[in-house]
Amino acid sequence: MTLHQDVIEAVEEQRESLLRLSHFVHANPELGYEEHLTSAATAQLIEDNGFTLERSIAGLSTAWRATRGTGSLRIAICAEFDALPEIGHACGHNIIAASSVGAALALGKIADDIDVTVVLLGTPSEEGGGGKIDLINAGYFNDVHAAMMVHPWPNERLEATCLAVDHFDVIFRGKDAHASAAPWQGVNALDAVTIAQVAIGLLRQQLPPGDQVHGIVIDGGAAANIIPSYVRARFMCRSITADRLAALRVRVNQCFEAGSLATGALLEIDELGHQFSHMVSDQELLQHYRKAAEDLGRSFERDDRGDARPTISTDMANVSLIVPSIHPLIAIETHGAVNHQPEFTAACRSASADAAVLDGATALAHAALAAASDPALRERLIAGRTS
Repeated sequence: MTLHQDVIEAVEEQRESLLRLSHFVHANPELGYEEHLTSAATAQLIEDNGFTLERSIAGLSTAWRATRGTGSLRIAICAEFDALPEIGHACGHNIIAASSVGAALALGKIADDIDVTVVLLGTPSEEGGGGKIDLINAGYFNDVHAAMMVHPWPNERLEATCLAVDHFDVIFRGKDAHASAAPWQGVNALDAVTIAQVAIGLLRQQLPPGDQVHGIVIDGGAAANIIPSYVRARFMCRSITADRLAALRVRVNQCFEAGSLATGALLEIDELGHQFSHMVSDQELLQHYRKAAEDLGRSFERDDRGDARPTISTDMANVSLIVPSIHPLIAIETHGAVNHQPEFTAACRSASADAAVLDGATALAHAALAAASDPALRERLIAGRTS
């Protein structure tokens, strides 16, 4: 029996437990850094199968590291399990958690045969907080040579364009007043947001391709007949590099300052979580993943045609700047829905989603096996050289 066949059989042996995990995570959506049930369930499955588990790493109660093997090549697989507010697993992190566990379990079976240490990382709060960046800062990627995961998407793609992004709250503080009897005694914090949003809307005409701004008002006042004295809005800025993002933030912040100046409301800006970077995929690892996925019947015709890549943001991008990494998109049937829609949530608990769990696990494990078996690639990864 070949090692490749061992991988296939190892994933098949775990079919029921992996799908059960995917369905459990889907049925229990938890927000970032609060994934207590889903983090524990994911960790328990890997521990039950012989991995050494370290809980609550990097000072995070829902982050953990599981290892198996003692090989010289250390390959990290990232498991995500957080959900989105209100719409649950509309980005398919249940599929990510289960496929990453499946890949780790399959690699764990052959780790000693291929001189690999398998490192499965439970990484909380990808949706905004940046749990992987917490783990980077705590040193948990310092001793790994490659990192990988798959992400569900409406179609098969080797790469997305990962934009650098930051998240922040904008707070305006004004003065309450009766909106009819004495509005002149108030300072309207909501007007300040309105002016800022108009300024941002006008700014968009001059933004270069790849720069994006989007936001919502999450607290816009208490009643229509009260001049609002407190308003909070949540915004995100994205750009193609961290340097470009910093330049964009200067211009966007000036729009908020304009709202403050025009109304007299005081401005505060609270940064939320970590800044996500742009991503650099390791092309050799990606080609090994492609071959493994094609062997399972998946096709990358959009990549071959040169179709524009989808744009996303992820803290896996930060990992890619310090460790050779891949983050391919694995297709599920969505009937026209896209990520972050309720219909995508439903699609992530389907026969197609289950197939993505098993195929994703198998393709990742095969890509890691190929990397370990390729002398030149193995040497490059251990030496810390990028492709």
